[in-house]
Amino acid sequence: MTALGWQQSAEIICIGTELLLGEVVNTNANYLAAELARLGIPHYYQTVVGDNPTRIKQAIAIACERARLLIFTGGLGPTPDDLTAETIADFFETPLIERPEIIADLDQKFAQRGGYSPSNRKQALLPMGAEILPNPTGTAPGLIWQPRLGLTLMTFPGVPSEMKAMWQQTAVPFLQAQGWGEEMIYSRVLRFWGIPESVLAEKVASQIGLDNPTVAPYAGEGEARLRITTKAKSQAEAEAIIAPVATEILQITGLDCYGADQDTLAKVVGQLLLAHHQTLGIAESCTGGGLGAMLTAIPGSSTYFLGGVISYANPIKVNVLGVDADALEQAGAVSAIVAGQMAQGSKQLLGSDWALSITGIAGPGGGSELKPVGLVFIGLAGPQNFLETFEYRFSPQRGRDWIRSLSSRAALDKLRRQLLREASPI
Repeated sequence: MTALGWQQSAEIICIGTELLLGEVVNTNANYLAAELARLGIPHYYQTVVGDNPTRIKQAIAIACERARLLIFTGGLGPTPDDLTAETIADFFETPLIERPEIIADLDQKFAQRGGYSPSNRKQALLPMGAEILPNPTGTAPGLIWQPRLGLTLMTFPGVPSEMKAMWQQTAVPFLQAQGWGEEMIYSRVLRFWGIPESVLAEKVASQIGLDNPTVAPYAGEGEARLRITTKAKSQAEAEAIIAPVATEILQITGLDCYGADQDTLAKVVGQLLLAHHQTLGIAESCTGGGLGAMLTAIPGSSTYFLGGVISYANPIKVNVLGVDADALEQAGAVSAIVAGQMAQGSKQLLGSDWALSITGIAGPGGGSELKPVGLVFIGLAGPQNFLETFEYRFSPQRGRDWIRSLSSRAALDKLRRQLLREASPI
């Protein structure tokens, strides 16, 4: 990378002690990074700095050496710890000027609230020569400023909704008009379930070695992913570059790939059920409604998802789902036979085409040598007396919520695979 390459890039500087303390998740950096990629603006560094003028100036000094576009979020409000505008002005030895148009905007926005305190006038102070970056939803405006040749600064509030509105309405058109991002950076993410990241990487090793597009494996939330990335002048051109590589990967990985980009297992299963005009019922024990929550998070899921039973207590398994009391006594609630009968009982009770069941030990207690924490059984009942059960042993180190989440998604994946195996091509 040449020095010019660094200079052509952008850097994100997020200001706020609350970010350093972990009190607030830094979603602004995530959003801006994705937006810079979408616009084709190179971006190599992100900085998080507390509400301290000295350290903010140090961050600015470093960023000025390696980027031409500095994007700040946070520190634009009326309180004493909102220091961004004044610290930027001080760094570039430029006076702050109160802008009457910002005062007028404050007057209008606070009119229905009975006015505002004098401290709010602080938000009207911008470095001399800076342009106002309007805030349509909040009171603190940002700035667009070129304090020296070849360097552009933009500031945004830390409130994500305000930052996003300002970015889309003003910042993006400005950057495009200035010639930033002649080529967009475009990615497609393929999502996999039931295959470890290392095994996936070995299967597609030849694709990972490509120069354009690049293919990178990574893991998250129990699944493996492949990110296919290229640069192009348009999305259509980028998709044309990515498509043959994605197709080759899908041929290699088969049913292990469940979707792409923003797909979820619940969404994909819903699409398959809709395509086959079939319905689903569920019976949950250790997940306590988590599977149902995933299914009902999808708009329109009432078309195919009929409902479920949270059979946390054994009498509910027996009296509602029809689980055999003797089987429950002999094998225990966490067993393949009980999982199968829970699925069958749910299917019969709800009148669904398919039914999923989950029973397990999510912890932190309740495990034994024979049945440790993380042991989960899933039942899948379907048309023509179809019934299968599956045993999982999830790592207890990740905790109760992790086991419950993986159990729900593993159940959805089993149904997804079965629907794809049984169905004719859709």
